Amino acid sequence: MRSKLVVFTMFVVLAMVLAGCGQATPTPAPTPTVAAPALKVGEVTDTGGIDDKTFNATAWKGVQQAIDELGVEGTYLESNQPTDYAKNITEYLNQDYDLIITVGYLLGDDTSTAAAANPDRNFAIVDNAYDPEIANVLALTFSTDQAAFLAGYLAAGMTQTGIVGTFGGMEIPTVTVFMVGFANGVAYYNQQKGTNVQVLGTDTYVGNFDSTDDGRRMGESLMDEGADIIMPVAGPVGVGTAAAVLERGKMMIGVDTDMTVSAPEYKSILLTSVLKNMDVAVFDTIKAVQDGTFKGGTYVGTLENGGVGLAPYNDLDSKVPQELKDEITQLQKDLIAGTVSTGWPVSE
Repeated sequence: MRSKLVVFTMFVVLAMVLAGCGQATPTPAPTPTVAAPALKVGEVTDTGGIDDKTFNATAWKGVQQAIDELGVEGTYLESNQPTDYAKNITEYLNQDYDLIITVGYLLGDDTSTAAAANPDRNFAIVDNAYDPEIANVLALTFSTDQAAFLAGYLAAGMTQTGIVGTFGGMEIPTVTVFMVGFANGVAYYNQQKGTNVQVLGTDTYVGNFDSTDDGRRMGESLMDEGADIIMPVAGPVGVGTAAAVLERGKMMIGVDTDMTVSAPEYKSILLTSVLKNMDVAVFDTIKAVQDGTFKGGTYVGTLENGGVGLAPYNDLDSKVPQELKDEITQLQKDLIAGTVSTGWPVSE
């Protein structure tokens, strides 16, 4: 009888153990976390190079901001000559970059050709637009005529000789728009004030964006003709102009970026700079690709959205009369409201 009880007890215990095993919840193995690969962004410069202190450098600043804030992988390829444009774009295509940013009007054809051949890849181009628009290319354009118009008005109000000057690197739309806007700003000042400030160099181009010697030569020539304020629209060429202007104690207006930051050695003669905030547009484009909201088309930077503007007067602030400062502030409001036109394109 005792043996039967022992057997029965063991049977009950075994049944309870087996029942408990049936209710146990297995612990799953941890799933390894795999970080998503960083977005790859490549910038292709024009022949001015990444250290041009204006155009390419400002676009690169936007890529650098995206590297720091968005964690993207960003690199650049410099174009030493026009034949490098297509080669550099192709290099990024071969490396499966997620976004290729080309910088400058002169890269327009090579960018559109690459985009047509690779419709599943994302492109952006600074300072060029397409008609019709291209589905996988975002054209980053800027109404620099607005900011240049303000600069022309300012120059007309500051000149002591009644003569100001400008010149361009090459005769392309993204250069001439600065020059015409500047000249029309001077003309508007003359209209408002009954003055006759002259603008020299509106049809003058040195044929490149890299020769500081050409910049010096043009600056000296314009000053020899009486200009005491000069606005070069020629990338690094303008650094040569700044050197000549500094020697003669005249004033200069920079373009693309605040030249007191990019070339601080000339801040004592820099009245202002016509800002083309390419870094903001480039950063926003990269973020759109990362967010999955990127689409082709055209972005236009204006005074209203902060895409263009005037830099502070910096070291020359005390030399600008308060009345003129107030007029510039009001003129900006009028341009935004559309009550004043920059005259670009020039009406027939």
